[in-house]
Amino acid sequence: MAYKIGDDCISCGACAEGCPAGAIAEGDGKFEINADACVDCGACAETCPVGAPQQA
Repeated sequence: MAYKIGDDCISCGACAEGCPAGAIAEGDGKFEINADACVDCGACAETCPVGAPQQA
């Protein structure tokens, strides 16, 4: 199950830098995860300072 970034996102980019699959990009007002590219590793959740990425 892919991760999804919630509304708590502060657009710091830590999740995108920590994603080994390159599945995260800046979206409209927050970062977004491409569910097709997400490998469900949890690296984004581990690096996010506000816990915005959650399993969908």
